[in-house]
Amino acid sequence: MTLTTVHLEVMLHLGGAVLAGGLIGLERSYHGRPAGFRTHTLVCLASTLLMLVTVYQPMWFQPTDGQNVTIDPTRMVQGIMTGIGFLGAGVIFKEGLSVRGLTTAASIWITAAIGVLIGVGFFFAAIAATLLTLGTLGVFRQIELRMPTYQFAQHVVRFRRGDELPEPQLRELLKKHGFSVDTLSYRLEGDEHEVEYRMMLRTFDPANLNRLARTLTAMENVTGFRISPTGD
Repeated sequence: MTLTTVHLEVMLHLGGAVLAGGLIGLERSYHGRPAGFRTHTLVCLASTLLMLVTVYQPMWFQPTDGQNVTIDPTRMVQGIMTGIGFLGAGVIFKEGLSVRGLTTAASIWITAAIGVLIGVGFFFAAIAATLLTLGTLGVFRQIELRMPTYQFAQHVVRFRRGDELPEPQLRELLKKHGFSVDTLSYRLEGDEHEVEYRMMLRTFDPANLNRLARTLTAMENVTGFRISPTGD
């Protein structure tokens, strides 16, 4: 194998990594995710580069004194995936009861795996994985949007002490707005003049959150409330 041929093969690997990582990154950037086009491209490119170290071992490592030395490519894969774990953790963050960034972290992980496949020259699997990843991120999103799924929200409402809604009436109010209550707790501390209810609400229609907010705003005995939707 001539040096020129090796250079062309290396560029084919690296070009494929840029293309695959870029396509997945474009999908993430389009949806406003923190790790987008450049991040995914670099992840895929870095994974490919590290695997090229093992694929073209004879080009940079020549054993002396007749020694037979073999590098285990699977150890390189383990190192890559360990490093990607730290990067993926950086895009996951918790906001209230919502955990966001899980899908982006998963896309970074699969992009690294695709980079490994391109690096070792398994192009068919890399192309198939890229197409399946784009399909999962794009098509599955549309399926999720059309599926009837529960919308959860943490709800806190405060009433003036002595003028609070009894629990049965509060549950009835929530039921009229399309909610079911999973858990409910009460709070009254010291000489506070407010009674506080905390609960987890569940509904099929996200528009019910706005309807409930308008109703609570119009109630004079409500001194404050919070409705915090959960989800990714």
